[in-house]
Amino acid sequence: MNNTSHHCISLLTKCQTLKTLKQVHASLVKTGHHSDPFSAGKLILHSAVTISNALLYARRFFLHFPNPDVFMYNMLIRGFSESGIPQNSIFTFIDLRRNSVVSPDSFSFAFVLKAAANVGSLGAGIQLHCQALIHGFDTHLFVGTTLIGMYGECGSVYFAKKVFEQMLKPNVVAWNAILSACFRCGDIKGAEKMFDMMAIKNSTSSNVMLAGYAKAGEMELARKVFWEMKVKDDISWSTMIVGFIHNGCFNEAFRCFRELRRMGFRPNEVSLTGVLSGCAQAGAFELGRIFHGFIEKFGFNWISSVNNALIDMYARCGKVGMARLVFQSMPCNNSVVSWTSMIKGLAMHGYAEEAIQVFHEMEGSGIRPDWITFVSLLYACSHAGLIEQGCNYFSRMKYVYDIEPEIEHYGCMVDLYGRAGYVQKAYDFVCQMPISPNVIIWRTLLGACSIHGNVKLAEQVKQKLAELEPDDSGDNVLLSNIYAVAGKWKDVASLRRSMTDQMIKKAPGWSMIEVDRTMYSFVAGEKSNKTAAEAYEKLKEIILRLRLEGGYVPEVASVLHDVEEEEKEDLVSKHSEKLAVAFGISRLCRGRVIRIVKNLRICRDCHTVMKLISKVYGLKIVVRDRSRFHSFNDGSCSCKDYW
Repeated sequence: MNNTSHHCISLLTKCQTLKTLKQVHASLVKTGHHSDPFSAGKLILHSAVTISNALLYARRFFLHFPNPDVFMYNMLIRGFSESGIPQNSIFTFIDLRRNSVVSPDSFSFAFVLKAAANVGSLGAGIQLHCQALIHGFDTHLFVGTTLIGMYGECGSVYFAKKVFEQMLKPNVVAWNAILSACFRCGDIKGAEKMFDMMAIKNSTSSNVMLAGYAKAGEMELARKVFWEMKVKDDISWSTMIVGFIHNGCFNEAFRCFRELRRMGFRPNEVSLTGVLSGCAQAGAFELGRIFHGFIEKFGFNWISSVNNALIDMYARCGKVGMARLVFQSMPCNNSVVSWTSMIKGLAMHGYAEEAIQVFHEMEGSGIRPDWITFVSLLYACSHAGLIEQGCNYFSRMKYVYDIEPEIEHYGCMVDLYGRAGYVQKAYDFVCQMPISPNVIIWRTLLGACSIHGNVKLAEQVKQKLAELEPDDSGDNVLLSNIYAVAGKWKDVASLRRSMTDQMIKKAPGWSMIEVDRTMYSFVAGEKSNKTAAEAYEKLKEIILRLRLEGGYVPEVASVLHDVEEEEKEDLVSKHSEKLAVAFGISRLCRGRVIRIVKNLRICRDCHTVMKLISKVYGLKIVVRDRSRFHSFNDGSCSCKDYW
């Protein structure tokens, strides 16, 4: 290799974009080194693996190169295996076998097996396993370990264990691979047995157990392994934090983060985004603000993913203004994720016009929106009743940005028509969809029928849902609600009996509130602890005051029981968000904003109560239900009673 070629190869390693890579390629062509196998291999390596949007360029160059060697094939196979089109990796391997004079090596099999795992094709994986045996890789440790991973990803723990058992001397990496395979296939006992059999374990072994237990919801077992670990690394701590968040154990996650700091560890990107995600899910604004201060103090604010998590946290905690400040102060160029997070945050608060404005700013900045951006934009239109704009953006997505609508986009359009009262049009839209509607689509339509009292269409939609998910309690309860509002108590009773016979139980409503940096949870009708008892006592006092000073009359039309009015009033008074706001009034200092997170859609009576409390008590209340934010202030709501 002469100095010119060496210089070009050196420049390749510094390329960050496709444009600079093309310039180096042009230099290789100009000097005549583009036909050199070594230089060509390096060019394919960097275009297929290193630079994110240069894979197709690598493929074009590869196809024009005479007699590519196995290294070139491997880099293209690897590039496709790690891309969004991993099946092309398998096609490239087939081309290597059919048309090339060179034979695949261990790297060829490792990369293409990863592709089979990413595709989830057990059939392709078995065929590749056979090819590995033919080429003499039956005892190769690297290939064997990749085979275990592939079988685990494809859901076959039996074959994964067979490969492992045939290994002559499995190393700790192979042991860790079989642990992962067991967990991926739901074989927790098998993973525990393998872990106990390991003669040599490293931190990765324990971290695999932590991640596996956390994903399976076995946080007590994860905690036991964690505290038995002699050496805990960054991954151990972040796995526990994210695991607690994933399983809804927010207080435990926050305690774990504090313990991490107490032990002298520096949190990493994963643990920071994990606790911010926990704050976002729980609506823990005060804790989120403390974590933001920590991020600023220790210089983590340059990390894009941390900033995006901050935007999401503030938006989901009801502080969309703070989210916008974080967005505007980001030190690097905002990515599509940052723009989309901002649009989504505005959308969930009902600020549709502002969300649309941010979208136009995004287009003006040269950032190309992705399919998630359009989900957020259509969501904004549906929650503000902007039918014409929503239809326009749905069309632009397809014909301007060449983004094929996914099921989520169709769901937003159904919601757009349904919320606005065009329930029949929403049904016709579903029937004309080019892809089969899933349960979410039909459930969205059933929700629209509930809002607008369309009993006949609701029965048709419920029949479709019964075919797809017959045991879902929410669908039955929603239809029962529709019957109750219409006064069809015989149908209510029949449906409830059917639910009892099929042992279908209604998912309980719960609400959470942050008080003194601790999360408190309330379940409708529950009085089993001192916190709930305190909330009930305060709620009685509040309801009495609302009746006297606010003229409150309970809205009981949707109560699912054919009982006396007094009993209905008692039932609606026990809803979890009322208990949460009562507890907040009891515990929080006057003047503080009360922030509540609810897992279900807020009912009309609770919505009325929140408006009255905000006026009578002079409080600001922010409720995040399962679909949007409601900011109550001085007797009115930000949703303008459109939800």
